[in-house]
Amino acid sequence: MAGRSDDDKTVKANSNLPMLKKRILSDENIPQSAVKRLRDNGAASTRPKLATDIAGVWSCDGFYVGKTTRRHSDRIKEHFQAIRKAKRSFENIRLKISSSPPAKRSLENVRPKVTSATVVGVPTKATGRKPVPAVVPATVSKTALSVVVSKKRPGWDLKGQVADMQEKVSVYKGKMHYLTELNRSLQEELELVKSHLKNSKAEAFNAHQQISAKDLEVKTLLAVQQDLNTELQKSKTELLNVKLDRDNFFNVCNTQKEDLDGLRATKQNLSNLLELKEGQIQVTEANLSQAMHELEQLRIQVADLKAETARQADELCAQEMQRRKLHNIIQELKGNIRVFCRVRPLIGVEKEKYEQIEHISFQDDRSIILYKVEESHTGRERKEAVKYHFDFDCVFQPTATQEIIFEELSLLVQSALDGYHVCIFAYGQTGSGKTYTMEGPDIVTLDTMGMIPRAVGQIFKRVDELKNKGWKYSFTASFIEIYNETIRDLLVSKPEKNVEYEIKRVSQTSEELYVTNLKYKTVTSEEEVHRLLQIARTNRSVAKTAINDRSSRSHSVFQLKIVGRHEDRDLNASSVLSLVDLAGSERLDKSLSTGERLREAQAINTSLSTLGLVITSISNKESHIPFRNSKLTYLLQNSLGGNSKTLMFVNISPCEENFSESLNSLRFASKVNECVIGTAHANRR
Repeated sequence: MAGRSDDDKTVKANSNLPMLKKRILSDENIPQSAVKRLRDNGAASTRPKLATDIAGVWSCDGFYVGKTTRRHSDRIKEHFQAIRKAKRSFENIRLKISSSPPAKRSLENVRPKVTSATVVGVPTKATGRKPVPAVVPATVSKTALSVVVSKKRPGWDLKGQVADMQEKVSVYKGKMHYLTELNRSLQEELELVKSHLKNSKAEAFNAHQQISAKDLEVKTLLAVQQDLNTELQKSKTELLNVKLDRDNFFNVCNTQKEDLDGLRATKQNLSNLLELKEGQIQVTEANLSQAMHELEQLRIQVADLKAETARQADELCAQEMQRRKLHNIIQELKGNIRVFCRVRPLIGVEKEKYEQIEHISFQDDRSIILYKVEESHTGRERKEAVKYHFDFDCVFQPTATQEIIFEELSLLVQSALDGYHVCIFAYGQTGSGKTYTMEGPDIVTLDTMGMIPRAVGQIFKRVDELKNKGWKYSFTASFIEIYNETIRDLLVSKPEKNVEYEIKRVSQTSEELYVTNLKYKTVTSEEEVHRLLQIARTNRSVAKTAINDRSSRSHSVFQLKIVGRHEDRDLNASSVLSLVDLAGSERLDKSLSTGERLREAQAINTSLSTLGLVITSISNKESHIPFRNSKLTYLLQNSLGGNSKTLMFVNISPCEENFSESLNSLRFASKVNECVIGTAHANRR
């Protein structure tokens, strides 16, 4: 086994030296060089020497390994070779035992030499069969053989027959002796073979155990080798990593060395720069000290300026309030209800028909005179012209532009921003220029823009200025028409059926009015209002009459609700600016209206009469004012009362054929101008 020592191997070899030497010399599988060495030593060798030689031979045959002090890896290789050789030797021993035992050659040497002969006439006792050919020993004489094999003697030669029988008996005795010797030799050979077989089995068993031990040792050594290889691989990997770390370390060292050199250079540069900066800091500190002194002075100045700004803001707010108060005083001195008269110029065919306007004259910008020449009943005498003289707050001749007219109107628009309800409406017969005055022509330019868009433009422009004073405003616009005492929403292109518009108060404690189901549009710019005006112009009701091809058959009311707030002063102001284009007033006998147009003219004249009656009642301070007699007066009641400012535009046609209508319009306007509706109060909280 793998753990045996050399002494154990020597003892095993000495235990059976003669038989082992004989086996080795007769074994054909033993290398000839080993056999020759064993023979040469011969009997001259001592037993220890012989045992050593045999052990060396067995080592060549693969049963033992001579040296045990080899390196670990060499021992693994030798164990593999020893196992392979032991397996081959064991296989050879098994084949020799089963086929040709090694002792056969030695038994043939002791077997007697015989010659072939045929022995006849001797039957066997056991079977009684005829004699068979036998092997005759070599000591038998040739004469006896000749007698045995001679011809059959005749019956009368009894002596000869007896001699033959004796000869046969002699031959059989020799044969029996041979067979006995042969049997003895075979018994010895059998015993030897059995002993050899027993030894071979023992050797095979020992060899198998040795192979198993070698296999176990080889597996152990393989496991050890695998562990060593794994450790070796780990060591190689660790060594490689160490080398890489070393290289990286060297690279890092080189890099850090370069960085260190760079840092040293940078340090030198920074030192130089630091010296420079320290000098600059000293200069800067001196400048900073001076700047801090100046800053302190500036802070004092800023504080003074803030105080001055606050004082000025207070003064500005006070001046704004004073301005509003003085502005309102001026407007009240002019009258809270005022009347402007405007005579439109000749247009179209009227210029060909009338070269100049002869029946109207102007003394100044506040008076207008109408002339009427009356003839006698016989037509022969011509009386002097009758003069109709009217005085108003302002009279505009046909050459007056929209801009000049709005200059007088703009003061009332400012009152709306100051928190007063303002109502401006245009009155006059159809075709006298009311719609042109309020809205402008179909194609509007900057020069022809009407009072409504100009008023809106002034409001938004003024609001931008008031933002700097702390005021913030919001605006809500609506545009309706009153047609045959029915309210229509002009901002809805396709009105829904069965929608009723009713005028109601916001609450029982509030005087503010609103129209149910009406579209109130929040606006933030002048452009949005212009788009609403264009929509309303498209949806308004117009029709052709005998006096005007495109007569407005309804009252249009544009209302802009203004809400302002000053957060710092906690001031609020709200008002409603109402701009109204009344339907054309006309006498039924001249308009020649029938059917639907007749009903429209009657409704228009009724609402205009109610408007005059309401203004008269307010002027007379009557207890009951008939606002509810007309949808127009009911809607405008907050703008017609004592807490508002009202302006009436009376528009006059320059055509002499409309003298009667012009006279009636001027008389109605003069009546309104004589009214005094009291002092207005701003809606402030």
